[in-house]
This record gives sequence, C-alpha cells and structure tokens, in this order.
Amino acid sequence: MKIIFFLAVIGLCSAGLRDRASRKIGVALSHLHLGSSQYQYIAGTEFNSMTAEWQMKWDPIGNDPNTPNFAWAEELMSFAARHNQSVRGHTFIWHSAVPTWVQALENNAPALQAAISSFITSTATHFRGRCYEWDVVNEVIEGDGSYRNTIFYRTLGTTYIADAFRLARAADPYAKLFINDYNIEGVNAKSNALYNLVVSLLAQGVPIDGVGFQGHFIVGQLPTDFAANMQRFANLGLDVSITELDIRMNLPPTAANLQQQAVDYANAFRACYQVARCTGVTVWGVTDLYSWVPDFFPGQGAALLFDEQYATKPAYYSVESVLN
Repeated sequence: MKIIFFLAVIGLCSAGLRDRASRKIGVALSHLHLGSSQYQYIAGTEFNSMTAEWQMKWDPIGNDPNTPNFAWAEELMSFAARHNQSVRGHTFIWHSAVPTWVQALENNAPALQAAISSFITSTATHFRGRCYEWDVVNEVIEGDGSYRNTIFYRTLGTTYIADAFRLARAADPYAKLFINDYNIEGVNAKSNALYNLVVSLLAQGVPIDGVGFQGHFIVGQLPTDFAANMQRFANLGLDVSITELDIRMNLPPTAANLQQQAVDYANAFRACYQVARCTGVTVWGVTDLYSWVPDFFPGQGAALLFDEQYATKPAYYSVESVLN
C-alpha cells in the first residue's frame, strides 16, 4: 500500500509538459468541455498557451451584427488567466466561419469591406493586449497554389488580406500577426504560393509578423523538409509556429500506428526547436474524445496526446523526451 501511495504522489507531483518546454506549448480548448475536471486538469497543467478552438472566430462572435458575443471566448480567457497561460488569438478571417448576414454581402464590396473592418477592429480592440499572437487570415491558398475561392476573394480580390493585417495592427499593436494554413509544412505548390504571398505583403509594408503551420498530419506522412521549410519563412524576418498539431490514424488504433505517431510527434516538435524563430507548438485538442478528426475524416482519429479516457499515449512520452 505504501508503494502504491508513493507512486500515486509521484504521478501527481511530476512536471507537466509546460514545465519542461522552453517555448510555448499550447492547446486548443472549447468552453463546451470545461465542465470536465479531467479536461480542465490536463489543459491547465500540461500547456502554457491556449487557443480558442472556435469561440474567437467571426461566426460565434458576430452572428448577431448588432451585439457581439464575447462570452464564450471570455470563459476560455478566464481559464487561461487562472492557469497562467498565454493566448493565441484565432482567427479573424476564415471562409468556414462567416456569419449568414455577412454571406449575404457577396458582390457588395463596400458593405463587405465595412463588415470586415468592424469585426476585426471591435474584436482586436476587445482582446487588446491579451493575445501574444493572432491568426489574422486563415487558409487563403488552395492546394494547387491558387487563391481560395471564397466570398472575400470573389468580392474583394486579394486586397482583403493586406487590409485585415493593417486593421488588426491598428486595433492591437501588441500582438504578433500571423497568416495560418494547412498542408504548407513541406515545400510544395501551396507553400510556395504562400511564400510568394508573404514576400508580396512584406514588400507592401503590410504588418505581418509570422506564419502558422497548422500541422494536421496522417501517421507516417510528416514531410522530411518541415524544419527547412519553416526556416525559409523565418529567413524573411518572420516568426513561425506550429499552430494546430494533430496526427491521425485509421481506427481502431494499432500498437504500430501509436508508435509511429509517437515518432511523428517527436519529429514535429524537433522541427520547431530546430528553427530559432519558431515560437512554439499548439496541439489541436486535449483528448481524442473531443477531437474534430472523426467527424471530418470518418474512420480516422486517435490524433492527440491523450486518448478518450484521458490516458497518456506513447506520443506524450516522445514529446516529453524532446522537451527534456
């Protein structure tokens, strides 16, 4: 009994990942799950940075054009404050979080410009000084390197991207401003197009400070040039960050896939730590129980560091070894 008690105490007193990390180690949280003590405990003890999974996007905040809803986001901000966590703001402009009333403004450029200006200014002002980074625009490039065909692009062309950064900087001069995307982790048509976009924005004097590499991977498919690719963006004088890391596999998990996932997580963290200007890594969720992956990729999941019972997976210990 004494041995069991001793081991339990050691487990409770052992340092979390946040205590081992020399850079930001973040997690995406939802206010919907804060009622779980396990969810809160792991989120608060393992991570030193928080990203709102949904609650700081345009649709949840600006669904009513006359009354912004900051309540859900503020629940998460309060959680972060209680646990001494920094906050990544996420995200002002994203094609999948456009309120219905904004969608109706297609082909009305002045009205859409005014709506963008109002949302970014009011939201960035509300959170001013409380976010160390903001994803200003999200997923603006297609896989083939073309611009994503969204309401913003169809109505405003590419000018909305630079405008969004200028609006964000004016409203919150303290936050680092990022462009964020997925499938840009290796050198390919999409990452090359994003690189060219960033070079163009910098040439225009647009206040862009960083590039976010989402990191939604499949087991065994991390690009081998991940660190080198981040470095070329850093060479432009920008910060980089891994912003939404998860590594999915076919379900049910096998021992082999869990071990490969552990290798992949370790390599993702190493890629960040190999780049001096990588500010940190954010994992896109606490537990497989609430991961977005199975809903969007049927038959796949088990993408996070903690399983559906909140038990640590091999990937947790591989990340721990990198941080050590």
